[in-house]
Amino acid sequence: MTASSFARNAPTRVVLVEDHSLFAESLQWALSAEGYDVQRVLLDPVADARPARLLPAILRLTPGLVLLDLDLGQYGSGLDLVRPLSQQGVAVVVVTASRDQARWGECIAHGARSVVPKSSALDGIFVAIRRLLDGRVIMPAGEREELVRCWRQQRQTELELRARLDYLTQREAEVLGLLMAGKQVSEIAKERFVAESTVRTQVKSILSKLQVSSQLTAVGLAHKANWAPASPAEWAQKRRARSHVTRSELVEREIAG
Repeated sequence: MTASSFARNAPTRVVLVEDHSLFAESLQWALSAEGYDVQRVLLDPVADARPARLLPAILRLTPGLVLLDLDLGQYGSGLDLVRPLSQQGVAVVVVTASRDQARWGECIAHGARSVVPKSSALDGIFVAIRRLLDGRVIMPAGEREELVRCWRQQRQTELELRARLDYLTQREAEVLGLLMAGKQVSEIAKERFVAESTVRTQVKSILSKLQVSSQLTAVGLAHKANWAPASPAEWAQKRRARSHVTRSELVEREIAG
């Protein structure tokens, strides 16, 4: 059966959410040429550019299927749209340039029917649409489970790292923040009006708590976790929150949440 026959028999409207104009226009033209009812959500520049702002615009088009880019430029991550669209009964197929299997798994865990790489030919997207409209499986269960497992494993690793970072003292966090900014120990000592030996002792404590052996690794882990030193008010709140909670309990809460 041809793509056109599937399109004619399909009651669904395909909506494109994509910030790369050339790719979006090519995809819209190709799908329309095959007989699909295709609409595109235009990502106009706005001051408050968040994925949540796109949701009403998408739903107004009454989509049956949304082809969603994972990286929406100034609008941030398309991942934030997967769950709310799925909860509205809309089928979501993520079309992305990312090859990060953990990100793919997070999309699947949030309700995406499949993830299709942009590097594949348009035929790959057509196949996903055909299978979806025909009521067939787009992505095998085993593949979906493996992707979700990859995401959960990465998430747990990141949460454990976050927990270790949260156990730095305020002074240690300040030092790590300065190391992340490219400061040397001598510069940090001058900036904080303390002896270099004091800063070196704090650095040793940071390495011990993060379970690493070098400043470079510590800085790399902090960047990977998108971490930044908390403000004094945030530190006070953290101390109160964790006064009766162990590190393992904090990680378990985050994973459960």
